Amino acid sequence: MTEHHEDRQIVVGVTGASGAAYARRLIECLCKARAHVHLVVTPNGRRLFADELGIMEITATALIGGKSERLSIYDYHDVGAKPASGSFRTDGMIICPCSSNTLGAIAAGLSENLLQRAAAVALKEARRLIVVPREMPLSRIDLLNALRLTEAGAIICPASPGFYMVPTAIGDLVDFVVGKLLDLMNIPHQLNTRWADRLDASRHRSESAAKA
Repeated sequence: MTEHHEDRQIVVGVTGASGAAYARRLIECLCKARAHVHLVVTPNGRRLFADELGIMEITATALIGGKSERLSIYDYHDVGAKPASGSFRTDGMIICPCSSNTLGAIAAGLSENLLQRAAAVALKEARRLIVVPREMPLSRIDLLNALRLTEAGAIICPASPGFYMVPTAIGDLVDFVVGKLLDLMNIPHQLNTRWADRLDASRHRSESAAKA
């Protein structure tokens, strides 16, 4: 594996649960880390991008500011596309954000579209599948579906930003969640998300003040 992870192949699914900013930042950071992103957006995910970010067409220019060979965008209905096949080697899949509907469909083993099929492939091939639910509150059905996916090998990572990094802007909260997702996928990043880093910085400031 290279230092910049050029060989990493990551499938990203986007559904209609609120949180388009998480999805766009995740795609941006993955491409910046020189991973190849295979993007599948549901019809409600497309509506989400339009409603929350004003993105009317899902293109590389709209998502990451320009054309890139590191971003492949697939038709949601094309169950014959590469991410639908277990023989297409990837390092895993992140569904961000993930609606309760998609959570339930994957937990039930459905493969009615490319996103569901790609998730099923990740599970059957024992690849990392990270699911990012954002809806709240969660019903007992949602919780049982999440448990079923966890037992099947998925990681449930709710879009729950922490505040111990003392965020001052919405972007800080978005970066907190995205940084966690990148860590789970072992993708390098420079986002300010780790408590240990903050402790080290605070300790350094304290030592500098004591010496002054």
